[in-house]
Amino acid sequence: MRSMTGYGRAEVVHAGRKFSVELNSVNRKQSDIVINLPRDLGELEPRIRQTIVLHGGPNGTRNLALDTELARSYHEAMRALQKELNAPGEITMSTILQAPGVMRFPEQALNPEDAWPAIDRALHGALADLIKMREREGKHLAKDLIHRLKAIRKKLKEIRTFHPDVVNRYRAVLLDRIQKAGLPIASDDERLLKEISFFADRADVSEELVRLESHLTQFAHHLRSKEPVGRTLEFITQEMFRELNTLGAKANDAAISQRVIACKAELEKIREQAQNLE
Repeated sequence: MRSMTGYGRAEVVHAGRKFSVELNSVNRKQSDIVINLPRDLGELEPRIRQTIVLHGGPNGTRNLALDTELARSYHEAMRALQKELNAPGEITMSTILQAPGVMRFPEQALNPEDAWPAIDRALHGALADLIKMREREGKHLAKDLIHRLKAIRKKLKEIRTFHPDVVNRYRAVLLDRIQKAGLPIASDDERLLKEISFFADRADVSEELVRLESHLTQFAHHLRSKEPVGRTLEFITQEMFRELNTLGAKANDAAISQRVIACKAELEKIREQAQNLE
């Protein structure tokens, strides 16, 4: 299992140049590959699936170049501004040379085919680094999800314990209300028994508990898969939310409602984490 997020980086030095490949994967539903390449290497884009950054190597030629036309343009603009503002001062050569772009390192043309072997090695190194990071992150997320599944199972076990007493409590409360109202109805009256039976049927959450346990088992099973499972886990999580909503509505019991709320809180965290899985 792998996380959808990760970072990988690798470098290769070739012919006096250092090729640095940086890969950055983010959590997105759809594939969106962004490639940044120097102009000379643009034709390599189909071969590259992540961001590539090119740096000048330490042993490369580093002769400075002067952009005379740009320097002249700066000088004329400075003189015009000085005249318009009637500002005193001397426009020195040092001032012009410090202007952006006047002094620069020349860009040396690269042959894409010559550069590709080095870039390819750096790319594969960065991909390997990225995959390892995603696998480590995926294992970490899986452990967290398993821990939360156990917490939900614990709450469902408590609900199973409380549920048999729900009907008994309802029967006691109903009898107490009848007695306080002074109604001439015996505890074995057919109408009373029918009402209790209807309540027991409405409050029966055994099916929801069985389906929730099945969903939890499926979720844990998919966590062990080496195939992409992110969308599957999101679907199972959605189904568990649906079952919990039904269970909470049917139970009609404060203690069970508290456990349902706790399960939903854990399930919301599970949903957030599942969205980070491939």
